[in-house]
Amino acid sequence: MSIRIVVVDDHPVVRAGIVGLLAGEPDLVVVGEAADGEQAVALAAEVGPDVVLMDLRMPVLDGAGATERILRARSATRVVVLTTYETDADILRAVEAGASGYLLKDAPREELVAAVRAAADGETVLAPSVARRLVHQVRHASERLTPRELEVLRGVARGRTNAQIGTDLFITEATVKTHLLRVFAKLGVDDRTRAVTVALERGILRSP
Repeated sequence: MSIRIVVVDDHPVVRAGIVGLLAGEPDLVVVGEAADGEQAVALAAEVGPDVVLMDLRMPVLDGAGATERILRARSATRVVVLTTYETDADILRAVEAGASGYLLKDAPREELVAAVRAAADGETVLAPSVARRLVHQVRHASERLTPRELEVLRGVARGRTNAQIGTDLFITEATVKTHLLRVFAKLGVDDRTRAVTVALERGILRSP
């Protein structure tokens, strides 16, 4: 039986390239294409694909949001993220949304085809670099920033003072300082500027 695939990417040329890479495989058939997450959700509900190849950063609704909605409606569908991004934050969002795999767009054709077949069989498929990042994250789970620490760090990134951050979050300035000290320890830095820089490099924060 053929594996029915939906390709989701906001760039028409990229979509065409992905479809072209899958062409010629007797067991793979592309049953639809979507240019954003909302279209992907609607299309998946309409055609019921076995596998969705999902871009992450798209207009209207991003790939993680679309993945979550697609799987909520039809758990039998497998979503494989296919993106140019491999920051820790992007990987975690995709995995938490329920994606069965995470590949980079520069993956060889053979790797992409094998990943689609593996995902359809219920296996998890990860690019080697992504697998290494996930292993690192698991080993350093205790170093992950809490939601409140992230809020404080975002305030620092916006140029807010400790007092202003405290006002924004309805906490005392002393509490802000405590959260910042924990952030510094987890990121291995000793000042506010370096904390923001490292957080951006690791994908914990996104550039405005």
